[in-house]
Amino acid sequence: MANLKLSGREIQRSESEKLPPMEVSRFQAALDELKSCATPDCRPPAEMALKMEGIGVTKANGNIFTISLLGILAGFFIGLGAMFCTLVTTDIQVGFGLSKLLGGIVFCLGLILVVLAGAELFTGNALMVASRASGKIKLGQLFQNWGIVYFTNLVGALLLVLVVFYSQFWALDAYKVGANALLIANAKVNLAFWPAFARGILCNTLVCLAVWLCFGARTTIDKIFAILFPITAFVACGFEHSIANMYFIPVGIAMAGQAKVLEIAGVTASQVANLNIAGFTGNLVPVTLGNIVGGTFVGSIYWLVYLRKERATEAVAARSWLKGVLSKLRVQPEQAAAYLDVETKALISVLARARDDTKFLAKLADNPYQALKAYNLTPEAKAALESGDIRWLESRVGTLDEPLRTWLTSRLTQEKW
Repeated sequence: MANLKLSGREIQRSESEKLPPMEVSRFQAALDELKSCATPDCRPPAEMALKMEGIGVTKANGNIFTISLLGILAGFFIGLGAMFCTLVTTDIQVGFGLSKLLGGIVFCLGLILVVLAGAELFTGNALMVASRASGKIKLGQLFQNWGIVYFTNLVGALLLVLVVFYSQFWALDAYKVGANALLIANAKVNLAFWPAFARGILCNTLVCLAVWLCFGARTTIDKIFAILFPITAFVACGFEHSIANMYFIPVGIAMAGQAKVLEIAGVTASQVANLNIAGFTGNLVPVTLGNIVGGTFVGSIYWLVYLRKERATEAVAARSWLKGVLSKLRVQPEQAAAYLDVETKALISVLARARDDTKFLAKLADNPYQALKAYNLTPEAKAALESGDIRWLESRVGTLDEPLRTWLTSRLTQEKW
């Protein structure tokens, strides 16, 4: 095993001698991925928190068109889980608890598709609050992502509703599937505000815990089992998921216009009078607010436990450096935003932390890809840090302290880079 590690270092060194800094980053990322695949254990919670923070930064800086397409996919995927759940729980004769359990298990299809196939889900993106708490993304970026993803999730869910309606899926089992869809939706639109809000909190607490567990998973099977129990629990307990309701309620509205479905369900048109746009909106508002609270709770708690102290120390160090930079520019602190972009502030945070935190400096030297993963930096900035490009760094943040200049100079002389 020792020989394998040694040969790995030799390969890394010989390869990186031939590669420019940006290619070194990619090469290092591939090596890290190889190491993680070779490790059977799940990631510890502290690493999971860093991954949560880093993914939030990536999402906040993603291409809007790409995010929109992935948002449509997520709405479609969650709708598929809801559709499957409707089918399985139709005319089921196994008792209340078991029927809820089976419905919850099959609904997991939706989040499994989101996580493994790749999509942008509004409820899971509530965890981006951790990146905001660390100061790595702006509040505007957070709300922009939530707004785009929420709207495109709705588009994806409604697209599936349209396809399902014209497929006549609801006519299966002599219209009993449609009747089940009708009754599910009717129960949702008749929920009062506060119960819907509370169920939204509980729902997204479990959804975000499922996503959180996926941050610790290393394999496909790990992720499926991480999703299985929290999602089954929220569905079985009757909690409210805003994106799932974007499928459930519109399907119910469509079913309310089918006389045969009403007959099989044993209800009259007056009993489903709330199945309309007003009823749909009346459910989505409290459920969405509850989902935000539940997801924010999970992201905030884990940020407080694993990242608060580290980021607070980093912020203090960066603040003193920032004052020095601004004083040289003769700029008041309140005017900093006009002079320093997000990347420059992130660069200052990295350098200030490297100056004062020897453990972080060692990590930056040994594994820059991992050390810089959670920072909002362009490939050019990461390459400058990795290669020790003093001239480029000082052009962005001003004159560096002597200890940092010495360390960066040493980076330029290391064959590793």
